[in-house]
Amino acid sequence: MQPTQERRLLQLSVAVAGIVPVVAGLAGAISGVRFVSHAPVDMSLDSHFRYLSGLLLAIGLVFWSLIPHIESRAYLARPLTLIVFVGGLARLFGTLTVGAPPAPMLFGLCMELVVTPALCAWQWRIALLYARKAASPLV
Repeated sequence: MQPTQERRLLQLSVAVAGIVPVVAGLAGAISGVRFVSHAPVDMSLDSHFRYLSGLLLAIGLVFWSLIPHIESRAYLARPLTLIVFVGGLARLFGTLTVGAPPAPMLFGLCMELVVTPALCAWQWRIALLYARKAASPLV
């Protein structure tokens, strides 16, 4: 596969994967804790949930901002991936100590611990391909 084709595929993959944090973050910010539970709402928990949902929304939007020039955005992709991965580790800790959450949360866990790091590694590969391409003399 040509570097430009692989870059396009990565851009598409980030666009699709970015739907998850944008939609979940927006829904959580609007609905609060009722987005995931119909139990009586504790105001402190709801406030914290909405704040974290806003962070999730922002993370998704920043990931989307990488798309046009993804080959040169490692300086954003790596720290964002670290943030998402650490959040996934916290969710995994909860899963191991409290119990498995519902399926949508397990889907989020897979996004955090597998998909996001894989996309970051792929971005790194594309960045290296483009750096080599830029360094090679034109023939």
